[in-house]
Amino acid sequence: MQIFHRYSLQFLFIVGLWKSFFMLCGAADPTAGFTPIPLTDANFELQKPYDKPLAERYSYQDGVHQLWVYADDKPHDPTSKTQPRTEIRIKRLDYSSGVWQFEGYGFVPNGTSGATISQIHGAAMGATTLILRIYNGDMRYYSRDLVATGLYDKWFRLNVIHDVDGGMVTVFIDGVQKFATKDKGPGDLYFKCGVYAAPANISYYMESRWKDIKIFKK
Repeated sequence: MQIFHRYSLQFLFIVGLWKSFFMLCGAADPTAGFTPIPLTDANFELQKPYDKPLAERYSYQDGVHQLWVYADDKPHDPTSKTQPRTEIRIKRLDYSSGVWQFEGYGFVPNGTSGATISQIHGAAMGATTLILRIYNGDMRYYSRDLVATGLYDKWFRLNVIHDVDGGMVTVFIDGVQKFATKDKGPGDLYFKCGVYAAPANISYYMESRWKDIKIFKK
């Protein structure tokens, strides 16, 4: 009986090690193998309702970008027919080939719904390759596929990898792959984050916060 008990404990110990190993593999750093690209203020272009001062839709304090918009705000340009937005557009790092990655820590307060908080702008056909929207605390690919749940009122790490040559986009939340899809072909591509109202089913007030924004390349 003692021998059986000893071997049972050894078996449970080995199983525990394997579980830990697979958990670590599942949460591997998505930036491994990538080279970080230094960013300066010149890489951050802010887009906001054209008739509002920046301070009425954006703040930056203690390393946190806070961006908000209202459903009845104007678009970012007087000639635009698009929905209201307050967004950070990563500038001077447009790409059309290779493997690129966006990383940022996001926060969405309870009540924000129908808001795009991250996107890859540009595609061979259409305006965007990737749209990540928050609906009632859950993240969706456009308004369709579920990417992650329960994201209200907490910081989460978002990593988006775009393999242009391979034609794939992969989304990670807190280091875990949550979604992958084919892209929409090469184009003038760049990353954005913030809040951009969806065409329908939106809250009146929309907000997201971002910190530690990084860009990587292979």
